[in-house]
Amino acid sequence: MSLHEVVRLALRALSRNKLRTLLTMLGIIIGVGAVICTVAIGEGASNQVEAQISALGENLIQINAGSVNFGGVRMGSQATKTLTLEDAKAIGSDIPEITHVSPGVGTGAQVVYQNQNWFTHPRGVSPDYLIIRHWAILRGSSFSQRDVDVASTVCLIGQTVRENLFGDDNPVGKTIRVKNLPFQIIGELTSKGQSTFGNDEDDTLIMPYSTVQKKLAGIDWLQYIMVSVDDKDHMNLAMTEIAAMLRQRHHLRSDQDDDFIIRSPTDIAEQQAQSAKVMTMLLASIASVSLLVGGIGIMNIMLVSVTERTREIGVRIAVGATERDVQLQFLSEALVLSLIGGAAGVIVGIFGSSAISAALHWPTDIPPLAIATAVFFSAGVGVFFGYYPARKAAQLDPIEALRYE
Repeated sequence: MSLHEVVRLALRALSRNKLRTLLTMLGIIIGVGAVICTVAIGEGASNQVEAQISALGENLIQINAGSVNFGGVRMGSQATKTLTLEDAKAIGSDIPEITHVSPGVGTGAQVVYQNQNWFTHPRGVSPDYLIIRHWAILRGSSFSQRDVDVASTVCLIGQTVRENLFGDDNPVGKTIRVKNLPFQIIGELTSKGQSTFGNDEDDTLIMPYSTVQKKLAGIDWLQYIMVSVDDKDHMNLAMTEIAAMLRQRHHLRSDQDDDFIIRSPTDIAEQQAQSAKVMTMLLASIASVSLLVGGIGIMNIMLVSVTERTREIGVRIAVGATERDVQLQFLSEALVLSLIGGAAGVIVGIFGSSAISAALHWPTDIPPLAIATAVFFSAGVGVFFGYYPARKAAQLDPIEALRYE
């Protein structure tokens, strides 16, 4: 028989018991739909984390001022005052893997514009900071190294601060007051959204680090240094070299703890992304169990069908059908059953993931590979669980089958 004839006979046989066929397909539909929904949720979460990794910056390393011990009491991160501008310059000039360096100082301040005010966290950095963080400017321009040298009272404004102080107005060129000091806004930053650690990246002002040091925080040390590395494979080497350099510069003995903390936020975010992928695989594996249940349903129905159509099988064999023809007929019925169920399951999965995203505001993304895999797996289930009933039908004794009532 031709392929077209095989499919036509399979569809005709399945249409004899429409309700039974529909109920049998329901297991495959639910299984495929559940797999696609879980993969969509997991993929959406992974994409969100990867976007946050990209927002952090490429090959980013952050050196924070460390803890200090007073009488057995550890004072926590950024308690030391040993991280200096000279350290930042030495890291940039003496470690070949480092491409950009930005000293960093932060503080909290009330920002006022006319009758509006907002508490935010100004960041004092260098012009390289925007390069390290891949942070684009929406309107206006960035400050220069000359602004750093003379501690200019200029700043870049984040989207959250702009919304609360200016609404939809253009803030560039306007003057705000930060701790009663006038600052001119020279640029508006694009939105970064929420960081991997749950902070609102847009709730900030970016200004020269010298300005924050001298005019806002009143300190002469650095709270952190942010650097980017030329290659991801050089991250560990660069962190080791930075640690050795800082220990030497800070004259720390071998028995003394570091007075700084070196970390790579991208490593933490990548671990979260890997965890999200593992969770996606776990959820998809659990959901695929329903596909196996659907396959067992196919086997059960096909065995019933063989019993019901024993006399028909005997007639077919008597008029010249071979064992291969009979086996192909019943195997094709199982395959068509699973493929139709798989196609319907894909539709259910797509609409289901969209409904989940709309109802729970979770990001979802359905990769084409997931759809292809689900359909292929459902076809495999049909072939695997349909083989035994088909084999049983093909091996029936035609004489006994013709006598069957």
